[in-house]
Amino acid sequence: MNGWPLLGVAVIALGFVLRFNPVLVVVTAAITSGLLSGMSVPDLLTLLGTSFASSRILLIIVMTLPAIGLLERAGLREHARAWMERLRGMTLARLLIGYLLGRQLLSMIGLQSVAGPAQTVRPLLAPMAEAAAARIDPDLPEDERDRLRALCAATDNVGLFFGEDVFIALGAVLLIQGFYSQHGIELTPLSIALWALPTAIAAFVVHGVRIALFQRHLRRRVATRQET
Repeated sequence: MNGWPLLGVAVIALGFVLRFNPVLVVVTAAITSGLLSGMSVPDLLTLLGTSFASSRILLIIVMTLPAIGLLERAGLREHARAWMERLRGMTLARLLIGYLLGRQLLSMIGLQSVAGPAQTVRPLLAPMAEAAAARIDPDLPEDERDRLRALCAATDNVGLFFGEDVFIALGAVLLIQGFYSQHGIELTPLSIALWALPTAIAAFVVHGVRIALFQRHLRRRVATRQET
C-alpha cells in the first residue's frame, strides 16, 4: 500500500497551523496527494477541474459578498445597532437564542443557505449582539467584544450543524446511510433524521445555556467593577 499520498493530510495540518490561506492549503494538499499517488499532471488538473465544476454550487457564497460589502458601506451595521436599541425588551440572550432557534428550524427544512456567517452573522447578528451587550456594559473591552463575536459565529454554526442532519435530503444523511449500508446495517434516511432530532434538541439546550452564562458573566463583571 502506498502511504505517501497521506502526506496531503500533513500539508493541511501544517498549513492551518501556520495560518496560511485555507483555499491555498487545500489545493496544495490535493496536488501533493495526487502527485504522490502517481497521477500525471494532466489527469490531476482534469480531476481538480471536474471536482470544482461539480461543487461550484458551494461557491455561490462568493456572489453574496459584494452585495454584503455594498450594504455595509451604506451603513447596514449601524442600522442593525439602531434596530437593536429600539427593541427595549430584547436582551442579548433572547437575541442569540432566538437566532439559534430560527437557524435550526430553517436548517431542518432544508434552508441551510438562508443565513450564514457572511449573510447574517457579520452584517446583522454581531452588531445587534454588541448593541445588546452595550446595554449591560457600555464600556465593553475589546477582548470581551471578540468573545461575543465568536459566540455569534458559534450560534450560527451550532444551529446549522445540528439542524441540517434532521433534513432527510441532505448529503450528510445519505452519506451516513451509505456507510451503514456498506457494513450490513440498513437504515432509511427518515430514521437517521429522526434519531438526529434528540441531538438537535440537546445542542439547542446546551448552547442556550452557554449564551445565558455569557450574559450573566457580563452582568457579574459590571457588578464587580461597580463594587470596587
